[in-house]
This record gives sequence, structure tokens and C-alpha cells, in this order.
Amino acid sequence: MKTSDTEFSDIAQLSLLQEATPVQIASGKRVPSYIADHRKRLRARFDAGGPEAMPDYELLELFLFHVLPRVDTKPIAHELLAAFNDLTGIVAAAPQDLAKVKGVGPAVARELKVLEAIAQRVARSRVLNREVISSWDAVIQYCRSAMANRSDEQFRVLFLDRKNCLIMDELLGQGTVDHVPVYPREIVKRALELSASALILVHNHPSGDPTPSPEDIAMTQKISDACATLSITLHDHIIVGQHGETSFRTEGLL
Repeated sequence: MKTSDTEFSDIAQLSLLQEATPVQIASGKRVPSYIADHRKRLRARFDAGGPEAMPDYELLELFLFHVLPRVDTKPIAHELLAAFNDLTGIVAAAPQDLAKVKGVGPAVARELKVLEAIAQRVARSRVLNREVISSWDAVIQYCRSAMANRSDEQFRVLFLDRKNCLIMDELLGQGTVDHVPVYPREIVKRALELSASALILVHNHPSGDPTPSPEDIAMTQKISDACATLSITLHDHIIVGQHGETSFRTEGLL
């Protein structure tokens, strides 16, 4: 989601908020009124209208207020969005990449990763122990939150019980930007250990394009064959990327 600046009709000092360099207030010094008033207005706007009343950069500012209580956070919010495109890209970014943004130190990077972990667990809670076929949108949202913006390729398996409820989600492979090792025998073995009756395979394409490669199709067929020998159902294989997702089942590849 792209952001757009709103107009501020405030005192002349507020123009400092547009500068690219964050204003650091020395310890023991009172935070200037233009910063304190700006923060007060943003909090009031959120209280009155909720997140829909605010563009992404202002929501990011609100978050940064707690991490950087004595810093003008608006320039940092704009720099983060310029570097990583949107809020999802920011929270998914690696700490070493976040650190390249001026004003972002270890504390900000750590809190952003905590925010990412919370978001992923909230998304996971919406599908855990629930019938996933009837909660498909929640499944897709969880897969995207966990994998869509990663810079390396991952392979996850969602293990389901006889009622198609999610009983376990495990990362079974992690690789490079364009390859992840996958072993059908290990996937089936783990399904038996969990007494799973069905599986959903999920992996990401760091390139952003979720189109299945010939290797993806061949690997999925091998896993499907291995599952079939033990009466385990392979419901789907989902590939997620920044530009969307592809379902093998929907595409007729399963």
C-alpha cells in the first residue's frame, strides 16, 4: 500500500519534521513542543479514527514513538518506507538491512522483528486447530505473513488431522534465493510421527513471482506419490511471493 503525506497547518517549526535527518534530543533536555504536539495529534487521530484514518508512515511513527521517545521519528518512517516499499516489507526485512537506514539502530530493528513475530503468531492462531479448507483465506494470509517477503527460499508443511484441522506447521527446508532442498521421505515420515492424515505444502519464491517452476512441479509429484502409498492426502501446494500466490490445486497441477 503506497503512502501519501497529509497537509499540516501548524507552527513553522513543524516543517522540521519533513527533514531527512532525524532530530535527536539530548538526554535531560525537554522534547521540543513541536515534536510533543505532533505526537499528541497522531495519538488523538488514531484514537478517534483507528488505523484506517492514518497512512502507513503515521502508523509507523506511532510504533517508533515507544522505541525512540526522544527522536523525531517521521523522517525515519519515510526512510523505512522508501527502502522497503510497505509495512510488510519493513517488518520482514533482515536486521542487517534495517540497520542501513539512517536512524535505525539495534533497538528499532529488534522491536520490528518482535512486531513481525507477533503478526505471524496472530495469523497462525487463526488457522491452528481449525478446519483449514473452510478457512482458506486465513491460511493464505498466514502463509503470506510468514514467507512472502523473505530473501531466502523456505519450504513449510501444514499437517492436518482427519477433520482437516491444522495440528502442526513446520519449516522442513531452508535454502538460498532460488533453491531449497526438499526430501519427500522426510515429509512423509514426519506426517506419520504426527498422525497427520493430510498435508498442505507451502514455499516461497524470493523473486516475487509465484509461478511454479518445472522443478516445483516435479518435486510436488514426488511428494504426492509418496503420500499416496500411505493414504495421506496432499490437499495443495501453495507458492507465495510478493506479487501473489499460486495454488497447484486451482491450477490443475494436483
